[in-house]
Amino acid sequence: MARLSSHHNGNSNTILFVFPFLVLLQTHFVSATSESNIVKFLPGFQGPLPFLLETGYIEVSETEADENAEVFYYFIESENNPKQDPLLLWLTGGPGCSAFSGLVFEIGPLTFINDEYNGSLPNLALRSLSWTKVSNIIFLDLPAGTGFSYPKTETAVQQSTWKLAHNAHQFLRKWLIDHPKFLSNEVYIAGDSYSGIPIPIIVQEISYGNDDGLQPWINLQGYILGNPLTTPKNDDYQIPFNHGMALISDELYQSLKKNCRGEYKHIDPQNVFCLKDFQSYTETISGVCIPHILEPKCETDFVDTIEIPRRTLLIDKTDHTIFSSSLTMPPLNCRTHAYFLSPYWANDDNVRKALHIRKESIGKWKRCNADIPYKHETLDSFPYHANLSKKGFRSLIYSGDHDMKVPFLATQAWIRSLNYSIVDDWRPWYYNDQVAGYTRTYSNRMTFATVKGGGHTAPEYKPEECLAMFNRWISNNSL
Repeated sequence: MARLSSHHNGNSNTILFVFPFLVLLQTHFVSATSESNIVKFLPGFQGPLPFLLETGYIEVSETEADENAEVFYYFIESENNPKQDPLLLWLTGGPGCSAFSGLVFEIGPLTFINDEYNGSLPNLALRSLSWTKVSNIIFLDLPAGTGFSYPKTETAVQQSTWKLAHNAHQFLRKWLIDHPKFLSNEVYIAGDSYSGIPIPIIVQEISYGNDDGLQPWINLQGYILGNPLTTPKNDDYQIPFNHGMALISDELYQSLKKNCRGEYKHIDPQNVFCLKDFQSYTETISGVCIPHILEPKCETDFVDTIEIPRRTLLIDKTDHTIFSSSLTMPPLNCRTHAYFLSPYWANDDNVRKALHIRKESIGKWKRCNADIPYKHETLDSFPYHANLSKKGFRSLIYSGDHDMKVPFLATQAWIRSLNYSIVDDWRPWYYNDQVAGYTRTYSNRMTFATVKGGGHTAPEYKPEECLAMFNRWISNNSL
């Protein structure tokens, strides 16, 4: 049975669920890791890989009796000091986006050479601005059905917030048993976008597991989140953000505030004045790129399963984030062009062989799989942040300041609601003697930072600045 604990936030009580956890083997765990798991060469990359890459699967389950899903991971050792550098577990958002996306488009040591696709295998290049310069990183495909992870039973096909968190927790303990040399490394759970919902739950699960004596003990220190979805109130900050960015007029903004009364998620169908204003608003921003308002608006390869239910009243029919079966590759000047290269690469038989993918384990690989049956059991991770703050974990919350999807205003608002005092007030942080963003630190050991010019996945847009930010924070230095 799940354990429940009451969390008090003002006058409300929020129930925090704690999963029952599979009793891990206390006897010798037979290691699946060997030289056969190491990837020394990758199709599309010239020469041997100049870093240690390991790939593999670990079984996860809902019950002790039923091992029902195989989750796939990419592990890259730190290029600095693997024995002493921290260990990050990285989840890409979605839900349903492969951690490979985080590896090649955000924080890993590889990237696609963004050439026009000509039918041949896309090429990879080395990225020097990788977070693996100072940390070990496990890039994990979760939930099952994401990337190369796959369900083995009927029950494992259906995924959910709780199952994702439970499986991540279970995976990490099993992985550490399998990799004992990392047992003493500091551990951080990291990710961005939708990962802002499950990651605080995962951190709490690991913490409770440690408290309950689960083995192996995990040296959990904190978590890192970029432009994280956190509360349902996120939508209420998109209109103020767009007004502040000069995307909508003063008059429309004032009218929206008056007629919609600051509530834009669930508009009363009888409120004709609000509906009219909101229609004008959606038309005004219809040509703007939501993940980064300065970038060209281009077709992408993913339907945002979080955003669509929110747009029950007015869905912009020209919004190409809505999935289409007739997707066409965007032009080369679009950032999303490289997204379309990734399935051509990952679905190549030689690539799958190099990555040790089990034959017939999955069908077509997708960078983001919107077809996973997924139950959103919560869209509010704020209570978990509050609980983790009480337990003293470090956290770095960063926001690319040109992201409309999860605007920095929304993130600042829930951080303020934690009600912790400021220990290092709002100030610029620098990279190469230039302002790279602004930061503030709180007494709950939470650091908030903006990344100037960054979008929804900030390291994708500002890799140099984000590596500097991460390196300083992970080293316990001031930004």
